Amino acid sequence: MAGSNGKQKTVRDMILSLGLIGIAAAIVYIFIPHSDHAPDVKRVDYRVELLTARRAAPYPVAAPEGLAKSWKATSVSYDGAAFDAWHLGFSAPGGQYVQIEQSTQKPADFVDTASQGGTATKTTQNIDGHTWTRYTGGRYDALVLTAKGSTTVVAGTGSFDQLTEMAKALRTKQPDRDDVDRQS
Repeated sequence: MAGSNGKQKTVRDMILSLGLIGIAAAIVYIFIPHSDHAPDVKRVDYRVELLTARRAAPYPVAAPEGLAKSWKATSVSYDGAAFDAWHLGFSAPGGQYVQIEQSTQKPADFVDTASQGGTATKTTQNIDGHTWTRYTGGRYDALVLTAKGSTTVVAGTGSFDQLTEMAKALRTKQPDRDDVDRQS
């Protein structure tokens, strides 16, 4: 009988240990924050970078005007050493991503990079008097406008309606003298 009493203690101890582990796991689960929704995307202010790019770039730098507040600028950069590359990224309504890319790089290489593998379709769109070509098949769909000396790509995970909305909102202008003076 002495042997069975030892086995009972071992089983009882194991059950108690598992219970304590379960309680500890429940406590850890309760106190560690967890959420089922995506984190809020932080809005960035791109005005200074836009003024800088417009002063430095050898082409008219494009940025949107008049978009709804539901469009959030999330990233911005200008790299004069890398083909005068301008980038402005947005979180579009519905959680999609739309970016504006401009560069003096060879158009075929630049569009491939900006659309992440997209290829031209036979579909074009006339937006504000300019003919944009649709690209599909890459990570991003894209609208592409090639002008003298630069290429503009509006690309992203958004629908072509969202890409078109962004392309329609694009404006190119040089900074006002007052804007330049305020930055100095």
